[in-house]
Amino acid sequence: MEAFFKLKTPDEVFDIINGFSPVGEEAVSLEDAFGCVLNVDLTSPEDLPDFFKSTMDGYAVQARNTFGATESLPALLEITGEVSMGEADNMVVESGQAVKIPTGGMLPAGADGVVMVEYCSLLDERTLEISRAISPLENTIQPGDDFKKDAVILPAGKRLRPQDLGVLAGLGFSEVPVFCKPKVAILSTGDEMVPVSQTPRPGEVRDINRYTLGALCRNMGAVPIYMGICSDHFKPLREMVEKALRATDTVWISGGSSVGTRDFTRKVFETLSDFELLVHGISISPGKPTIIGRSGAKPVIGLPGHPASALVVAEVFMTRMLRILSGNMDARRDVHTVKQAILKRNIPSSGGREDYVRVKLEKDDENLTAIPIFGKSGLISTLVEADGLIRIDMNTEGLYEGDEVDVMLFEI
Repeated sequence: MEAFFKLKTPDEVFDIINGFSPVGEEAVSLEDAFGCVLNVDLTSPEDLPDFFKSTMDGYAVQARNTFGATESLPALLEITGEVSMGEADNMVVESGQAVKIPTGGMLPAGADGVVMVEYCSLLDERTLEISRAISPLENTIQPGDDFKKDAVILPAGKRLRPQDLGVLAGLGFSEVPVFCKPKVAILSTGDEMVPVSQTPRPGEVRDINRYTLGALCRNMGAVPIYMGICSDHFKPLREMVEKALRATDTVWISGGSSVGTRDFTRKVFETLSDFELLVHGISISPGKPTIIGRSGAKPVIGLPGHPASALVVAEVFMTRMLRILSGNMDARRDVHTVKQAILKRNIPSSGGREDYVRVKLEKDDENLTAIPIFGKSGLISTLVEADGLIRIDMNTEGLYEGDEVDVMLFEI
């Protein structure tokens, strides 16, 4: 039996992944920009907002006309008009005057503050009684309070969220310059594999990895392309991989990455144009028989076939890969959400490898606790029950009940 190429430590694998580059650049409509990553700094073409506006329903006034106003000694002002939403009225507020204004309305010239309607009373149609003083600019937003003209509003490498699209809409961006979303070819291998719609015969299993890996890709802003199921034969797998490379930016094969006479993934990869084998085996559990290579500039990945192993490797390493390919500025550091918890029981570990143990989080009195979920790598139930992973360092011989641990939450 052929030995592993050479086991890499997780840190070595992260360094290798960091060597890949974003897949390309394009301009997309604002409507389609959610989840994309900016490829340039975006600066504001104008002040936002570009006029003084009210943050309350009330009356626009000159603040000095309210100084000293109290319930027992209110200020009296003359009502001279009303601001209409979306219109730039030509009204001017003189000393001793007030203009009714809605939330978001444009302050008329001469006014420098807004008295909330709760502190206003009408003595008659034209006389306003104010029972509370305001300071200049109170209850207003000034031009540029959100963003000033020429200020950087969103930096290159930023993955766009709903609120980011909101500010771009407010500033008139109808198109956005972004890195292309990586297209990920997902292939499942194995003579025992059948589609989810088919009832397995004895010895057969439904294709789980297509859906778990595809969902992870979508969650990271990538586009999964399902290539189908391939039998354990060299020629059809090579044809499928070549087709996938022509259509996508990276190819992920689940199954066929371990050392064995019927495992063809590495052999297929080695026949690809301009192929370089970077990793064949990682010192982790689960997921040791992982392959990472490149065909030209494109990453080609061999993941374990067992669903839990494949998803753990994808969560730990492929999330980093997808950030790199997407141009995300946080790509080269771990940005998983981490929660601290108290371990509920001992976890044994073998030296010389990193263990990623699935855990369930529960609240115990005042503490968040982590309960290990033990099970074989082929069991998807261990991941269904889990909220995240605990990493046990390769130089550590396990963890003990009562230890404070960092739980890497599954991305969602």
